[in-house]
Amino acid sequence: MTNSTSPQTSATTIHLSRLLKSPVDARSGESIGRVDDLIVRLSGGDAYPPVTGVVVGVGGRVVFVAADHIEEFTPDRVVLAVDKLNLRGFERREGEVLLRADILGHRLIDVATAELIRAYDVELDDTGSGWVLARLDTRRPARFFGLIKSEGGHASRDWKAFEPLIGHSGSIAVRRVGGRVSGLKPAQIADLLEDANKHEQGEILDRVRGDPELEADVFEELDPDKASRLLDDMPDDEVAALLGRMRPDDAADAVTDLRQSRRRRVLDLMPAGQRTKVITLLGFNPDSAGGLMNVDFASCTADDTAAQALSVISGARTLQPEALLKVHVLAEAGRLIGVVSVIQLLQADPGTAVADIMDGDPVRVAPDADLTDIALLMADYNLYTIPVVDDTDQVLGVVTVDDTLEATIPEDWRRREPAPRPVRDSEPTATTDDETASGTA
Repeated sequence: MTNSTSPQTSATTIHLSRLLKSPVDARSGESIGRVDDLIVRLSGGDAYPPVTGVVVGVGGRVVFVAADHIEEFTPDRVVLAVDKLNLRGFERREGEVLLRADILGHRLIDVATAELIRAYDVELDDTGSGWVLARLDTRRPARFFGLIKSEGGHASRDWKAFEPLIGHSGSIAVRRVGGRVSGLKPAQIADLLEDANKHEQGEILDRVRGDPELEADVFEELDPDKASRLLDDMPDDEVAALLGRMRPDDAADAVTDLRQSRRRRVLDLMPAGQRTKVITLLGFNPDSAGGLMNVDFASCTADDTAAQALSVISGARTLQPEALLKVHVLAEAGRLIGVVSVIQLLQADPGTAVADIMDGDPVRVAPDADLTDIALLMADYNLYTIPVVDDTDQVLGVVTVDDTLEATIPEDWRRREPAPRPVRDSEPTATTDDETASGTA
């Protein structure tokens, strides 16, 4: 390619749907076969994938014709620069993608909206130094008495707006390089997994597993039934490692949803500290404060200064952010004597004693408090967190507002279609002549 910006639809644009089954002629004019598919090469960079060849159906066989052996490339026919074909059968090379087999009719990830979008057609552009995969048509084509009236829906979107889901093993390594799935929010990836079919789920999870912390965050956001089905397909050691990275309350929920025959095996394989927390949570009703709480929380003493309390928050990098909105002030044996908010700590003089700014009679609940009581307390007192204490006021954990909302929202509300999100066209990334030259066939 010589252009660094997005190719525009023009006279040098060809729709894949029109090109398929077009005749392939030798330079002499003799008919050789028909176009069965087109091949592009993923580079893993920002370049548009170049067309590297054509798969030609010759009789009952398919053979490969390299792009540099093609003299003329039009929607109506392909003319070769040679008179004879090498009839060796077609075999893929690393990074190669078949447009008809891998893209057409398949779904890709729309990065801007974090949705799965089906490709109904593919647009190819002539850059002057070779053909490239430029755009996808994502609107369902019109039909007349069951027959497609036109090629593609002509809702053209830049190829770079998508992350392809391609099952061919030879392109996995290339697709992982610079993949943008890991840049999505965990909740967005969870939504993709919930909408995906089994094959698409495997492809999405393959991108996520390269970042173990992201994988844990995604499973925390998944619908419990979906998470349970995905965990069913994983071996015990992988499940244990994944649950070991999750928040203890989410890990406990996941263990509960496992088949009973697997629970003990998975627990035994989990890291000792996480296993202890999970077993503790499993002893409570899932819909009670004890079942909803997170056993990790930030704490200090009444004699600590505001600066010292803030340092506790800044050092608690593994804790749920919502649980850090307040620091719990503890006396001997972990007894709760107060709470102090992050705002109060930030607004106080760094040397101020926590005892002087804390709330000495904070709202708290017993572990058997039910979900309704927790929600009402949060609403009445404008709370984001509520400590859970035993009979001696020892803190057992903290219930956060996000966990309360998740447990409160009816299941059918979660499955409502979200409002359409605007599509943002990404700015084209300029490339040098050397970079574009390396991306051509």
